[in-house]
Amino acid sequence: MTEAELVAAALGAGPPDGLRDTRQGLVQDLYVALRESVRWRLTGDGGHGRRVLDAHEVDPDVWRGRLIEVLAGSGVEKDEEILAAARILLGAGRRAGRLALDARGAPGGGR
Repeated sequence: MTEAELVAAALGAGPPDGLRDTRQGLVQDLYVALRESVRWRLTGDGGHGRRVLDAHEVDPDVWRGRLIEVLAGSGVEKDEEILAAARILLGAGRRAGRLALDARGAPGGGR
């Protein structure tokens, strides 16, 4: 997975469900910070990159490829803060998915 694909995946996944309230708020804040950092990075192309980012928020499946192209051209692969935020969000989503799965198999859980 390239850095641009990593960031697009984190933006497409959004903040994960299934986290406790406090962690959900922190992850939501991180998602917003990631989105705004990417928006800032996409300022240099006359607004095209921002329009692609906005369209991706509405329909990530349709706009994922174009967003990856825009991100790849933006220098996102050199922005360690954006990459770290994307990795954290994707990791939180994996953990939340495991927690939800584990709760369904627990006595009295997931009913």
